[in-house]
Amino acid sequence: QVQLAESGGGSVQAGGSLRLSCASSTYTYTYYCMAWFRQAPGKERERIATIDRNSNTMYADSVKGRFTISQDNAKNTLFLQMDSLEPEDTAMYYCTAAEHNCYNNYRTYPYRGQGTQVTVTL
Repeated sequence: QVQLAESGGGSVQAGGSLRLSCASSTYTYTYYCMAWFRQAPGKERERIATIDRNSNTMYADSVKGRFTISQDNAKNTLFLQMDSLEPEDTAMYYCTAAEHNCYNNYRTYPYRGQGTQVTVTL
């Protein structure tokens, strides 16, 4: 059974940086797409970044220019570098993976992690 495990969350002041990691129990090169979602309290879960097998990336407008998604197939790990963090970035962050496509909907991804909390304070 494929497992994804996020780490790297925590509390940081506005303007700071965090780097999230998502370790896969299987080879990440087998996925067509890996993605990061986040969900803030009382809000819908939001897809914020994807990376596909050809290293094409996509970012939500809310994080574009501040967040960077990357994938290290030698380590079977997905990363999310988050810079210039804002209080509005406070959320639970989830990584996901799929073999065939990148999807908008979180629940369409067959593999999903348990999440890591990011809190940004003023």
